[in-house]
Amino acid sequence: MFPDRQARRTRPGGRVLDAHAAENLRFIRETMERSASFTAVPGIGGMAIGATAIVAAWVASRQTTSAAWLATWLGEAMAAILIGAWTVNQKARARGQPLLTGAGRKFALSLSPPLVAGALLTIIIYRLGHASVLPGLWLLLYGAGIVTAGAFSVRVVPVMGLCLMAIGALALFTPPAWRDVSMAVGFGGVQILFGAIIARRFGG
Repeated sequence: MFPDRQARRTRPGGRVLDAHAAENLRFIRETMERSASFTAVPGIGGMAIGATAIVAAWVASRQTTSAAWLATWLGEAMAAILIGAWTVNQKARARGQPLLTGAGRKFALSLSPPLVAGALLTIIIYRLGHASVLPGLWLLLYGAGIVTAGAFSVRVVPVMGLCLMAIGALALFTPPAWRDVSMAVGFGGVQILFGAIIARRFGG
């Protein structure tokens, strides 16, 4: 009874066809996810930012005044912004992905508010004479921005943000002498590690 149906169920090539169909569906799903995600997060650029952060941590640790220490890290922040902007633009152009529309726009809008808040709080906290709090604050807010922006990017990006937030939380409860160590670990080591992961898995 129903020999054709029974043959279709039992023929040896059925499993091969099922596996091929599953692979096609997986490819389609991943393609759709990437098209809805901002994949121009720079891996090599992140590694470069991490390297400059380690150098900045060493320079900052040798400063004798809070003003010179802050100036060192503000200079590093400007360098990081320039490196990040250039490498994001290069990767986006190579992939044909627009920066100011779609997922790229959502990524930028999600990242910006914590950074703006961090800049304003830096002025207030420094004027109050509590510069030792700044490393934890910077790491927490930058990490929070990466987590929220990472919702529109590949999965490894919000994981990086959570790591930065964890280091920032620890930095708030460590002695002031450790502030540059926490900055080197967070803005340096974490950026280099995840930059390498992003470059390997997603290119650039």
